[in-house]
Amino acid sequence: MNLKGRDFLKLLDFTQEEILYLIDLAAELKEKKKKGIPVDTFRGKNVALIFEKTSTRTRCAFEVAAHDLGLGTTYLDPAGSQIGKKESIADTARVLAGMFEGIEYRGFEQEIVEELAKYSSVPVWNGLTNEFHPTQMLADLLTIREQFGYLKGIKLTYMGDARYNMGNSLMVACAKMGMHFTACTTAAYFPAEELVAQCREIAAETGGSVTLTEDVMDGTRDVDVIYTDVWVSMGEPDQVWEKRIRELSPYQVNADVMENAGEKAIFMHCLPAFHDLKTKIGAEMGERFGIQEMEVTDQVFESKQSKVFEEAENRMHTIKAVMAATL
Repeated sequence: MNLKGRDFLKLLDFTQEEILYLIDLAAELKEKKKKGIPVDTFRGKNVALIFEKTSTRTRCAFEVAAHDLGLGTTYLDPAGSQIGKKESIADTARVLAGMFEGIEYRGFEQEIVEELAKYSSVPVWNGLTNEFHPTQMLADLLTIREQFGYLKGIKLTYMGDARYNMGNSLMVACAKMGMHFTACTTAAYFPAEELVAQCREIAAETGGSVTLTEDVMDGTRDVDVIYTDVWVSMGEPDQVWEKRIRELSPYQVNADVMENAGEKAIFMHCLPAFHDLKTKIGAEMGERFGIQEMEVTDQVFESKQSKVFEEAENRMHTIKAVMAATL
């Protein structure tokens, strides 16, 4: 498998075999790290990390993965880059490509990272856009395979707002890998019809499926993975909190949901999670709306079925695989 020079913008661009190769490579790199075997074969090379949206996991994962590979990193936060403001995306891509061997972008519209890739002569990696989050998907697939031993046929239900990067990306990932994806939420929060149709076509070839339902018990019965995300994403105005809490509270992941899924089911979340009042926003929402938890209860988050921290660690191993394969 040769992915050298390839961009990593969304899983729709990759075959099932290529995705499996990246997961296998991530598992190999993870094992080497646990055994203390160095993999710093890219010494003397450097990568640029553009973060128009700040992050804990994505930044740490890219920086640690890069350092493990021997790569130098330059972090550009929202104040540290002129991309799209004083310098066009096309010009930024060509400037950075002359100085770095790879470019990561985490920010807003998918078209931005696509344009970066168009004008860059070095690989561009999508650290998150409004539409897709492909590095998270590799981490999720690796985590699921570690827990169950396989991917094909796994039933995954995503609860909450399925219209944006996480709902979209999980649907694509499941379709590509022959898994069964269910978006369990109110109809207003279903993924876009065009992408649903595209994923159903892919699933028809791989043996997977795509289901949309508003019924919590039907949508979560006897599934392998229950997945959720925060109800309000970065950059969205505070005014939407009240509406989201009102409309999405019926789709909270709680003990009843996990019991309906069954003892074998695992809980996953890309983090950060509002499972208690120990964050500034969590405390504020608790005071405003009289709630203790939002998308997931603390009981589920802290349960043995929860694999959120294994999942978070796997961000680093899978991002390392992406960089190693494409460089």
